[in-house]
Amino acid sequence: MEQTFVMIKPDGVQRSLVGEILARFEKKGFKIVGLKLMKVTEELAGLHYQEHKGKPFYPGLIKYITSAPVVVMVVEGKNAVSEVRKINGATNPLDAQPGTIRGDFAQDIGRNVIHGSDSVESAKREISIYFKQDELLEYNYAPATWLFE
Repeated sequence: MEQTFVMIKPDGVQRSLVGEILARFEKKGFKIVGLKLMKVTEELAGLHYQEHKGKPFYPGLIKYITSAPVVVMVVEGKNAVSEVRKINGATNPLDAQPGTIRGDFAQDIGRNVIHGSDSVESAKREISIYFKQDELLEYNYAPATWLFE
């Protein structure tokens, strides 16, 4: 099974969307192996957005992501990276389909509610930024019996 990193961004937490968003991943059948509410420091934000350093929008990204609590999680399942991205919807909410998180809850690219890793490699890097290995749980996920052959 594949793991991916998901962050409910400050606007999602402030708008009380955490339960609704978690429910979407659970209903799809993803196993949540790590979950926490936290405040992102500037140091963590710099690591997370390192590929954007030097770009004109970088200072705004850092200010936004450190402005309020976020919920970070690691979800596990078949093709988790691509499936989570489908559930999240297009990065620009104006392009996101109804029924996706961004299509249903976001209106602006700068406040698009959620982040999901864009590749298995990115997922591994982002998971390591926010979670220690002992914070990720291995356990028998009973619904797996009914999800997979």
